[in-house]
Formats: sequence, structure tokens, C-alpha cells
Amino acid sequence: MAEIIDGKKISQQIKDELKEKTAALRAEGKIGALAVIQVGADPASSVYVRNKKNACAYIGIESLAYELPEETTEEELLKLIAELNQKHEVKGILVQLPLPKHICEDKVIQAISPTKDVDGFHPQSVGAMTIGEPGFLSCTPAGIIQLLKRSGVEIAGKHCVVIGRSNIVGKPMALLMLRENATVTVTHSKTQNLPEICRQADILIVAMGKPQFIGAEYIKEGAVVIDVGIHRDQNNKLCGDVKFEEIEPIASAITPVPGGVGPMTIAMLMNNCVQSIEEG
Repeated sequence: MAEIIDGKKISQQIKDELKEKTAALRAEGKIGALAVIQVGADPASSVYVRNKKNACAYIGIESLAYELPEETTEEELLKLIAELNQKHEVKGILVQLPLPKHICEDKVIQAISPTKDVDGFHPQSVGAMTIGEPGFLSCTPAGIIQLLKRSGVEIAGKHCVVIGRSNIVGKPMALLMLRENATVTVTHSKTQNLPEICRQADILIVAMGKPQFIGAEYIKEGAVVIDVGIHRDQNNKLCGDVKFEEIEPIASAITPVPGGVGPMTIAMLMNNCVQSIEEG
């Protein structure tokens, strides 16, 4: 049976470490706030925003909430971001995605100052990560690196297969695994012989956005499986991109859904916030 990689436990360890760090920074007079902007009232977004505010409260960072109506114009949103960029006490700016269709996400991401881009989505942050320069790392991939390291999974020299090539998970994940000296293969919707390629993976990271798509035929005996997906099945129960019950007996370690990757994303967001206070 696979070891279950407990994201809740590991994220709590990280938040406890950050709580201590925040207290030490405050003692030095270094404080700062995270500005969280939500446009519209998407229920899933509201849950994520609440979790982020709670995490800020836990580690001792002030959070400023900007809850804007659905009909907010792109111009109004960009004006608010420009104002927050200028506020010294605001060390991090986070715009909850997805945005309403009439607002261009790329334009919004690029409007956030790279020094306050705690999501790690700004092209400057992505470029810095690509060449190994300091900067904010994309939270979900950075969280997965921590999950692996803190679970004692050796990364260097291992073959890692990433399923998915999104700008938020797949691409940065591949770059971070390369940084950790893994040999990386990136697969996607146009990849041929996907099961065959996946069976070569020592570490399989699944971020394809298809509920319970990956079954036993994709897994090499003893592989480590990281499931980034989060969906609701026909019984309204949370599930991931992999068939957990089918894969658990084959894998050496696996993340559950929920309680695997999800909590790590928020822990790494908090890590970026503390980094921005430290540097600012």
C-alpha cells in the first residue's frame, strides 16, 4: 500500500514556521499586508479567498479584502491595482481567478508590480524562475516540491512526468523539477502513447483537469503520484484526476484529494507573503 502524503499536516508545519518568522520580522519592525481582490461572487472563489484570509490571520499578516461587484470594469480593476502598487504597507497583491469574461486576465496579472506578485504569475516572476533567479514561485508547483521533499522523496536523478502544460501548474512544475535535478517529460492533450510515457515515471504529477482519468495502466510499480486535480464526482464527492483506489496499491506514495496538494498552495502563498515583507 502506498504511503499517503498528508498535505494538511505538511502545510500546517510550514504555516507554523512562517508564524514564527512573521513574529520575528514584526519584532524588527517589518510588517505588511496582503491585498486580496475578488470580482464577483463565484462560490468556489469565495471559499479560496476565505481560506487565504484565515491563513493570513493564523501566521500574523494583515489581509485587506476588496470584494468588487461582477460588473466592475477592467479599467476600475486596473486603477485599484495601480493604487495598491503604490501603497507601502501592501506587500502582496492577489487577484482571485477566474475573472468575469469582460476582464482580460493577462492584463490584470501584468498590472501587478513584480515585487508584490505573491501568486508568482507575472511574466517577470516566471522569467526569473526559468533562469533560476530569485523571485516569487508559482504556489502550487512550489507546494508540490515541498510535499516531495518533506515526505523524503528523492527528486534528483528521477524521471518526472508532468501531465498538463498550463501556465499555472504544468510549465512551472516542469521548471522546478528541473531545478531539483529531475529528468522531466511534459505531456499534454496532443501527446501520443500517454499511458506508455507515464509508466516510465518515477514521479508522476497529474494536472490535466479531467476527473478520475488516470488509472492503473498509467502507473509504474512503486511510482510516486501527485494529483493536482480537484473535482466533484457524480455523488458530489471531491475527487482528483487519478483513480485513487486503483492506483494506491501500485504506487509507493500518493496524494489524496482533498488534503493533498490543495492546502500546500495556500501555505506557499503565505511563504511568498512573508518573503515580500522580509524583502520590503
